[in-house]
Amino acid sequence: MTSRALWQQPYVNVFKHMKIEEWKKVSKEGDVITYMDKKLKCSVFRIRGSVPASNYILLPKTSSQSLGLTGQFLYLLFRPSPNKHFIVHLDITAEEGQVIRVSFSNLFKEFKSTATWLQFPFLCGAAHCSVYENTASTAKQGLVGPAPPSTRWTCLTMDLRYVLSVYLNRTHSHLKSIKLCANMSVKNIITSDLLFDPGVSFSEFRQSGVMLPDGTAPMPREMCFPVPKGESWHHLYDYIRFPSDGTKLPFDSIQKGSNSAAKKVSTEKSPQREESRIVSLSKPVQDRVSLVQQITAPKSAVFSTKQRSLIQKTQLPELIYTNSGGSESPGSPGQSSQAGEEVTVVCADDAGVHVYAHCEDDVYAHMTDSEEEITVINAACPRPVSLSSDQPVKMPQKLYPDPILKLNRIIGFGGATMRCAVWSSDGQEVVYPCHAIIISMTLSSGQQRFFIGHTDKVSSLALNASSTVLASAQTGTNSLIRLWSYSGGVCQTIIPTHTHALNLLSFSQSGGVLCGVGKDSHNKTTVILWNTRRAAEGSVVPVLAKAHTDVDIQMMKIAFFDDTRMVSCGLGNVRLWRVRGGSLRSCPVNLGQYHSLEFTDLGFEQGHTQDRPVDERTLFVSSRSGHIMEIDYVAVAIKNIRRLLPAQESHAHQREKQTFKTGAGIAVNSISVCAEFCVTGSEDGFMRLWPLDFSSVFLEAEHEGPVSLVCVSSDGSRVLAATTAGNLGYLDVGSRGYRTLMRSHTGSVLGFSVDGVRRRVTTVSRDSTVRVWDMDTMQQLYDFVSDDDESPCSVAFHPSMPLFSCGSSSGTVRVFDIQTSSLIAQHRQHMGSVESVIYSPDGQCLFSAGALGYLVLYNSSQNDHHVVRVLGNAVARGVSRGPETLAVSSDSRCLALVGPTEHIVTIMEAQSLNELLRVDVSILDVESSTLDSALNVCFSPTSLSHLLVTTSANKILWIDTHTGQLLRQMSEVHKHPCVSLAVSEDGRYLLTAGHNSLKVWDYDMHLDVNSQVFIGHSEPIRQVRFTPDQMGVVTVGDALFFWDFLAPPQEISHCRSLAIEVSPHKSAHSWVELNGAELSNESPREALFQPSSPPPARKDSEGFLCDSTAELQLSPTAGHTHSPKHTSFLRVTEWVTNEDTPTIPANQSRTEKIRDGHTAIRPDCYKHFTPRFKTSVIDQTVVAPPSGQAGLSLKAVIGYNGNGRNNMVWNPDTGLFVYSCGCVVVIEDLHTGSQRQWFGHTEEISTLAVTHDAQTVASASGGGASHSSLICIWKVSDGCCRNRLSYHKGAVQSLTFSRDDMYLLSVGDFSEPVVALWSTRSFELLCTVQISVPLHDASFCPFTANELTFVGSSAVVFTRIQTRDNGTELQVQKVGLPDAVGQAEVTSLCYNTHHILYTGTNSGHVCVWDCNTQRCFVTWEADGGEIGVVVCRGNKLVTGSNTKKLRLWSIASVQNLSKPNNKSSAGQDDGAQVQLEQELLLDGTVVSAAFDNAMDMGIVGTTAGTLWYINWADSTSIRLISGHKSKVNGVVCSPDEKHFVTCGQDGSVRVWALQSHELLVQFQVLNQSCECVCWTPPRGVYEPSGHTCVAGGYSDGTVRIFSLESAEMVLKLQPQPVSVCALQYSHYGHVLLSAGRDGLITVSSPATGVTVRTISDHKGAPITTVQCTSKQYKEFGLEGNELWLAVSSDRRVSIWAADWTKDKCELLDWLTFPAPTPPEDVLALPPSLAAFSPSERGVVVYTGYAVEKEIIFYSLYKKQVLRTISLADWALCLSLCSTGRLLAVGSNQRVLKLIHSSSGRFQDFPSHSDSVHVCSFSWSGSQLFTAAHNELLLWAVHGL
Repeated sequence: MTSRALWQQPYVNVFKHMKIEEWKKVSKEGDVITYMDKKLKCSVFRIRGSVPASNYILLPKTSSQSLGLTGQFLYLLFRPSPNKHFIVHLDITAEEGQVIRVSFSNLFKEFKSTATWLQFPFLCGAAHCSVYENTASTAKQGLVGPAPPSTRWTCLTMDLRYVLSVYLNRTHSHLKSIKLCANMSVKNIITSDLLFDPGVSFSEFRQSGVMLPDGTAPMPREMCFPVPKGESWHHLYDYIRFPSDGTKLPFDSIQKGSNSAAKKVSTEKSPQREESRIVSLSKPVQDRVSLVQQITAPKSAVFSTKQRSLIQKTQLPELIYTNSGGSESPGSPGQSSQAGEEVTVVCADDAGVHVYAHCEDDVYAHMTDSEEEITVINAACPRPVSLSSDQPVKMPQKLYPDPILKLNRIIGFGGATMRCAVWSSDGQEVVYPCHAIIISMTLSSGQQRFFIGHTDKVSSLALNASSTVLASAQTGTNSLIRLWSYSGGVCQTIIPTHTHALNLLSFSQSGGVLCGVGKDSHNKTTVILWNTRRAAEGSVVPVLAKAHTDVDIQMMKIAFFDDTRMVSCGLGNVRLWRVRGGSLRSCPVNLGQYHSLEFTDLGFEQGHTQDRPVDERTLFVSSRSGHIMEIDYVAVAIKNIRRLLPAQESHAHQREKQTFKTGAGIAVNSISVCAEFCVTGSEDGFMRLWPLDFSSVFLEAEHEGPVSLVCVSSDGSRVLAATTAGNLGYLDVGSRGYRTLMRSHTGSVLGFSVDGVRRRVTTVSRDSTVRVWDMDTMQQLYDFVSDDDESPCSVAFHPSMPLFSCGSSSGTVRVFDIQTSSLIAQHRQHMGSVESVIYSPDGQCLFSAGALGYLVLYNSSQNDHHVVRVLGNAVARGVSRGPETLAVSSDSRCLALVGPTEHIVTIMEAQSLNELLRVDVSILDVESSTLDSALNVCFSPTSLSHLLVTTSANKILWIDTHTGQLLRQMSEVHKHPCVSLAVSEDGRYLLTAGHNSLKVWDYDMHLDVNSQVFIGHSEPIRQVRFTPDQMGVVTVGDALFFWDFLAPPQEISHCRSLAIEVSPHKSAHSWVELNGAELSNESPREALFQPSSPPPARKDSEGFLCDSTAELQLSPTAGHTHSPKHTSFLRVTEWVTNEDTPTIPANQSRTEKIRDGHTAIRPDCYKHFTPRFKTSVIDQTVVAPPSGQAGLSLKAVIGYNGNGRNNMVWNPDTGLFVYSCGCVVVIEDLHTGSQRQWFGHTEEISTLAVTHDAQTVASASGGGASHSSLICIWKVSDGCCRNRLSYHKGAVQSLTFSRDDMYLLSVGDFSEPVVALWSTRSFELLCTVQISVPLHDASFCPFTANELTFVGSSAVVFTRIQTRDNGTELQVQKVGLPDAVGQAEVTSLCYNTHHILYTGTNSGHVCVWDCNTQRCFVTWEADGGEIGVVVCRGNKLVTGSNTKKLRLWSIASVQNLSKPNNKSSAGQDDGAQVQLEQELLLDGTVVSAAFDNAMDMGIVGTTAGTLWYINWADSTSIRLISGHKSKVNGVVCSPDEKHFVTCGQDGSVRVWALQSHELLVQFQVLNQSCECVCWTPPRGVYEPSGHTCVAGGYSDGTVRIFSLESAEMVLKLQPQPVSVCALQYSHYGHVLLSAGRDGLITVSSPATGVTVRTISDHKGAPITTVQCTSKQYKEFGLEGNELWLAVSSDRRVSIWAADWTKDKCELLDWLTFPAPTPPEDVLALPPSLAAFSPSERGVVVYTGYAVEKEIIFYSLYKKQVLRTISLADWALCLSLCSTGRLLAVGSNQRVLKLIHSSSGRFQDFPSHSDSVHVCSFSWSGSQLFTAAHNELLLWAVHGL
């Protein structure tokens, strides 16, 4: 502490310090007097004059003096004069040397700020219980203006350090002066570093001895206001602390907040802690933007002496949960965070004393969006208990991430109606309802978008002709219409219909009129028309006309040629409607003898000719009798009638073509007309296409059920069809192909089960069907229909086999084989319906529970599933108990069930059904007045001693499975009873379902906000489960919902991370065969096993003792042995070649033992591919622009991904040359340099492979955090993706095709060392095999069709493909390395002749193997590092390693050593057998290589991002492709657009030719990062040196200028002490502006390097952007011929006018953009970006961290914001095009967004695999550069 600050402790009385009575150091002006205040009983100063300029008190007297007060807090004790205005000025000196004025007054109407002045409005408070106070408390905003008539003395506390730091980014130094002006009384001014509590005087504090909160001190005597006995300080005076946590508006103001007066607390009741609340604005926003006065509540010090004593002696255990309001996001429908659940924890402390926290009355209730009542509880203790007080204070926490679920896809269609589905205008998307959610499905990708907001089932849809506005109506008593922005998926407005049901909607052609038909409360048909022209603006939608009618209306449409005309049809009527004079009138069509027909649908004749009126059209109307009527719209008369008849059966029993005749017709449910044909959908299931004269059917499609809807796309190329059976599909008229888009259940879904191995889900429904679905494609695979006399009730997948069991209402349990669609077992042991079936995780047992109390155990290890035991009266009776009546523990040892009564939960031994424990849940809550009953049970996968039970009282109970003790309970889980629950495999999360809502909980309940709520179902959720890979959640009810589970993964604890080890035999030759169907599907990727010896008991985070490995003592059962269970099963078959080794039969399982293990560890070799770490996320909602309409086209990919492995292929015969960069596959012509790009991956591509005929290429990439890896199969001729394969969870290490191109092999990474074999004909997965060691590479033998080899950790695995009748298998034989090599990673391999194999290791050895005998006969040390590439042709071998060396070896004499009569082995003379012929040193580690058959030339890739052409004959290496190895920091095109320059973290500055994309010159600075780069100004403007130069700014603070002509550095500057983060030449090139991370901007001469000027206005915040442009000399009122701006990371933009020839530089404008308080991780903030608009003069474009994600356009002329453009994500980079009003924005969602700056129209381009952090237009705007890490793309700009 400085000497100046030391004397100011603990506080300074400013009036006393300045001796104000003498008026020597203090100046007064005007009417200033001293008087005795009766309330304060002391002398105070009064300023009575009303003019601030002439009535004031100034401290100190002159401006040359300074108070020098360093206190953080300023205390002003004053009272505003009634009905008057006052003002206070504070001059504060910042450490930067700048004097800043802070003023507050009730004269100010709004908050204003400049770089040196802050003005705050002051809203005066009123006396307690006055009329003014009551008025202000109910007003939305405070009463701004003069002080009220009854003002009170006020203690204002202002945090000066906070004000300067937050508003101006300045550091407080000291208070310079104070000026009190006009209409106020002042008692004193105090400064201090302490925060004083006005309600507690120092004498009271000393007498009572209470402890005040940290950082708070009692009020000194000189500052105290007198308080009479029995009164409260807060009732007499106002205390204003600024900043405060108040909530009252307006924002930037100092005002009176909520008055929390002292509450008298009875000493007979335990004191309660004040309820913690979160207000509508977050605290960072309040502290940053809102300055709100708050009258503080009394602290504990105001209690009586008796109470103080109690506070001192008692520490209360509290359970206080902070409530948070609901929030909703587009990605998480109806999601809201909540807290306040009543949680009672029963815990044991170290002394064994149980503490019960009894909950008292509710103190706060909050309703969320999901209509859940959230109750916040204060828990009090009945007696004082001493608890440990050394626990750290826990900051408020909530469940992370928020939202934790994101709706991915839905299987379902219909709900309230099956007649709603529409095409988008481009015919690429189909919009349809699924109960309460509207889905838009893209046909090409199958991707779904969701429109979420309805609370009941959707009854009708309408989409306007331009596909901009979507209208939807919902059923129920609260019938309403929502209008949506179709492209954004956002609800624009809600229209209340005041009808009981609305079942028809129709848009006019223009979209300006919406027609709706429904029923009113009297069941009378109502027709309403709305004006929707201004719906997009969010305004009220007015009613144009409304009519009530008695006629039936089944369809009504607005005429596309006139918005005022409509047509309707129904039972016995066809009517024409018209709007005139605000009324809706109709006239009927004379139907004659057809007046009794029921008309179903109608359509207008399309097309128009100029020679007839627009309304001269034919109207087609369909009917249930099969009649099709043609009506003349103008004449309102029937033109023609035809009838659709059933087909007649010919003698050959073949159906004849449909015709119109007389007889019994087929009901036509729907009709749609286009210009060329008409489509009908009929009751017989056929969709028929007719010519407009209905002469004959020319195309028809048969469906499984009656066709309820047909709809022709706008271009007539596709016809949509929906059926009453829940199917939705379309017919492609041109190709005559039919595609089913969606199948769905027609009844509620009762339950489901997931097969994780095959990624299938089976569902059981009230429609009496069991269906099997593909989880990825959403397609229905199988449909099992039950008999009429029974219906399925429950279903369960076998954990490893392709079987599922189904329980029915008749009491029968059936087992089906999915692959053969056959019934393999059937048992009827139940008398009533089977409510639940479940398999044990090990697949050995099947259990079924019946509605009449029966429990049956089956042996599921056998196909017949024979019955083991039947128990009667074991399960609680009931037909609606749900599928979770039973639960099996993760170790398959225990079975839990609800029974024998609903109040009891029983735990049994799973193998025998012997009872172990019973728990009566009705007596666990002794305070409850009703008997509680159990609903569902669930074991915790990680804590085997935890059994979770849901009860009818909306509770979840945690019960110890050993003792039956209640561990803890949670109340008010849902508003309705919890019907389903599930625990994640890692034990961190809990899912619960109650009624229509889904909740995700923190399992340990240790957060302040423990759950998040999600809605979307319109019917009660029946079941909820995590997917087996723990990356998703499945819920069923009205439909099948798939959610992405976004929680970050957590490594499994050591005691549970165990592995399986197969006991090896002595022989080294063992063929291992694995049946892929036996992999488990009920656990995550890591297996969870119990250790052989349990660790000591631990005390978990909840405070009760538990044993993580404790197991129930199970009685032995005959025929069963309890061995440790695991989650995957290997069928091991020994194939013995050594006669001394005993043979094991093929069908006999080998003994497996459990050993302690750890999670998978990455092998120590560079060859094993690891994806680059990314923090970016993929935007799943991005839709690429249509072909031919894109505003950008990819012109070139610059660079090669050196992080890939074998990600370059070259076929010397055909010239095919393919490599990868990021997520793009590049095909380049080596002769012309032209490129083609293949797009299909979203993640970094790891490896490539090409077939031997060079017609097919395979590429593999990771799938991100929530998906499997993706393998794309490309057709070389046209570049189309033939197939997309997905199997591996981790990265794919290697791809290889067989010799005959019949097989494709893929190898997984170390986390899942699985090899998958695919058929290249159907690309069906043939088989998989899991190897016990990590694998690095694989290769097929080029001479045989069924042999291949893998290499991995210390092993070479020889493999054979065995084809049998029942499928294909891989037989593997793992061979260890020779002793001469030892333990090493085998990283590469290559076949030479038929029986010789060469492998490389990470120790630099090359091993030569005889494939016939599987022995290594030669080894030699070929390199000093790891060999990652081995290529062998004839007598030559090439090795590439991480020593950057590429070596060519002669191996002619090696083959002789493999002969049987040659007894030599790897010895010391082996080196003489090979000769090193040549060696090349490259620029990085070799990761890929391809050579011709003669081994004369080839192409090699390195980690430096370079592809080299190698010519061994000339010993030369030529760069073919160059790229950056590390992150690209900048890219700029030259002014003449002949070159472009890039800079990177590797310290390089690279200059490229723009036309050929070739690297011309590279300037390298070692051990530095080049952060920014720029060109000298264009020729003809100004060029000091006469040469084109490039300048680069480096991380050491230097700037280097390089000449392009001489390829040399011409000047080195040191303008910055820290890293240079922005660099730019002035517009005319006179100076060079460089900005550093410390906020300093240096102006230097580019000729001499001399620093001309230093600008420190942004000091303290890194500069993100510097840009220069030209201006007229006296434009904006300042001299200078150019403008330049600087942007700093604190969201401040400074604009300067400069004339560098005259050394003039003046500040033109200073912009500050407010934002919430940033998160702790500052690196996570988006950058602040700004640029001058090239198309709008005087406009600055800005984007950065703010309240909203948006781009702001600010006018320097008008000094105001012109407009904003909203963004979907924060912008990481910004570039403005010189033409076309275009701007480009890159984001963390890997999307490049091209935006039209005027209209806001945009297109998204998702072509990068990481965050797009660099984008830059060329000078002409014709080209655009983008970069993501080291991926550099060049785009051609076409415009929007």
